[in-house]
Amino acid sequence: MTDSKLDLLQGTLDLMVLQTLAAMGAQHGYGIARRIEQASGNEVLLNQGTIYAGLVRLQHRGWIEAEWGTSDNNRRAKFYSITRRGRKQLAKDAAYWQRLSAVMGRVLAIEPEGSER
Repeated sequence: MTDSKLDLLQGTLDLMVLQTLAAMGAQHGYGIARRIEQASGNEVLLNQGTIYAGLVRLQHRGWIEAEWGTSDNNRRAKFYSITRRGRKQLAKDAAYWQRLSAVMGRVLAIEPEGSER
């Protein structure tokens, strides 16, 4: 393994954004990206293009909505919040990833043949 940052698997950014908004309430794009980075222990770094493309995709799906407001530093910013449809999708996706993670844990715990227990 290398010390490089983790590449995101398909669908994981959407789940991270939805969870961040569900946990923290309305946030602007920069705040969402920084919170995900912080929660990941800086294993995931998000550039502006990645986070904003994801936010547009989630908006088109009806999982988040946006409203203009003023940021902490008095700048005009778009604030995103999770919708009811987004909460349903979050529950579905979270259950899937928890199940997949448990399966991967079991598979990775398989002992090599001939190893002692």
